[in-house]
Amino acid sequence: MLDLSKYDRVFLLTDEQVAASCLPVFYSTIMHQPCMADQLILPSGEQHKTLASVQRIWDFLLENHATRSSLLINLGGGVICDLGGFAAATYMRGIAFINVPTTLLAMVDAAAGGKTGFDYGSPLIKNSIGLFAEPVATIYEPAFLATLPPEQLLSGYAEMIKHAALQSPQALAELLNHDLRDHSSQVFGELINRSVAFKQSIVEQDLHDHGLRQILNFGHTVGHAIEALMLEKSKLPTFNFQLSTTLNSQLSTLNSFPHGYCVMYGIVAEAYLSHLICGLPAEVVSTLSRFMLENYGAAPITCSDYDALLALMQHDKKNKEQGTIVCTLLRSIGQPLVGQTVTPAQLREALEYLCSL
Repeated sequence: MLDLSKYDRVFLLTDEQVAASCLPVFYSTIMHQPCMADQLILPSGEQHKTLASVQRIWDFLLENHATRSSLLINLGGGVICDLGGFAAATYMRGIAFINVPTTLLAMVDAAAGGKTGFDYGSPLIKNSIGLFAEPVATIYEPAFLATLPPEQLLSGYAEMIKHAALQSPQALAELLNHDLRDHSSQVFGELINRSVAFKQSIVEQDLHDHGLRQILNFGHTVGHAIEALMLEKSKLPTFNFQLSTTLNSQLSTLNSFPHGYCVMYGIVAEAYLSHLICGLPAEVVSTLSRFMLENYGAAPITCSDYDALLALMQHDKKNKEQGTIVCTLLRSIGQPLVGQTVTPAQLREALEYLCSL
């Protein structure tokens, strides 16, 4: 149960999908004080992770007389945790906020680590504006997982795969061999706990992302570019990209392409780069590729997308110099290498490999 006694006002930020599926669980298992919080419900989806949404949160707090002694509760997935954290950290130079992640992706990624922000630019660049701000608490409630469709569980699982690849061959093998249909058992709960603990251990050593924390970028240089491209294409009236029948069915209710799917595609592409540049064994690349195809389907890109993807990667915030592209790669499972400069030709080769699967 939350102790709200030290805050003069409590505000709740969520989105339309979460409000419909998770608010009853939140009030019955966590807050136990219905109607205490003023609520702002935003539209759902990555396409709403923008400055306009941040402004809506600021306006909501101002109009409802939030003070520096107020609390904002972010109930939702990664978009809500990132937006709410940024808005709280900048409102009146910072008010307290709590993250209550409702998706597997948010539990193992966005809700922990103190990164906040929003997408900005044209096309939208992932998390290009943001700051570091720690929540006063992060509350994990396993009951929320029962509200998720399969594609959202898979989206979060990709981040768990990333964490395991950074840890050890044993950690990765355990995840690759786990039955993904089993998401309510004690075993799955323990896998989540290990993933969260791994990320927190990295963040505690390097909160502001100057060194060790950069290993968590594995899969994200290519993954973020694919996600940004899919988001931009979805805005075009003439866009008619063909996905597999299975994937179309899975994604039919979503407002944007799932982050974790794009991370999984990025993991495979950057594993190939790791083989090319750092000597990662080819069998590791093959194993990850097979897992991707069996669970996430083929990457939704073609050779006509390479120039756009490379342009997006040029804007990645990990890059240290204009005109260079930097990735976190693997020498072997459990041995990441940060700050690896990758040439456009090498990236094209990795994208060719991804598209060939």
